[in-house]
Amino acid sequence: MTTYQGQFGSYTITPADRREVKVYRSALVVMCGSFALGVAWALAGLPWEGLTAIYGVFCLSLGVALWTIHIYMKLLHRALQGLWGIGVLASVGIALRLPGPLALTVVQYPATIWGVGFVFAALTGLLIKETLCFRWTESSLLVPLVPLVLLAHLIGVLSLSAGQVAFVVIAGLLLTFAARKTWQPLDPDIGDKSVFAYLKSR
Repeated sequence: MTTYQGQFGSYTITPADRREVKVYRSALVVMCGSFALGVAWALAGLPWEGLTAIYGVFCLSLGVALWTIHIYMKLLHRALQGLWGIGVLASVGIALRLPGPLALTVVQYPATIWGVGFVFAALTGLLIKETLCFRWTESSLLVPLVPLVLLAHLIGVLSLSAGQVAFVVIAGLLLTFAARKTWQPLDPDIGDKSVFAYLKSR
């Protein structure tokens, strides 16, 4: 075990802490990889039905990441999980109530962003946390890019070609982000445990 001096006292990093970070990062890799796979799948013109399964993997891995991410403010942590939950339920509802594959429905009916967009709002929140902690270029670019692309589709100003380019860029940035998280030492993702202890005691 490794001991650090935190803002409110010393704290120890345990093997369990590091295992949790490994789960978090594994979830990020699956999330980013599934997003990139979905983009490649769509560009290759493969069946739309396959995108539903890929989106399901994306949502599940994002959920695991949001469950294991270390955020000092518990209310913010729960808010991100809540956004994810709303988005997942909305996605399931859209898939069940409207005919056709989910991805095609979202393309054809931009108003569905009011539902599935909550998933990506949760993703943006995760990226904001990562940007504030590590200030990486890729996460900094993703923070405005993801909501702007969804908003452009929602209001009907995103052309097919522009959307394809935007999603390729997002996929590339997510893969870069996932790769950097894989190489990063584990302890920085745990954060200052003395802050967690202080906030819990208040």
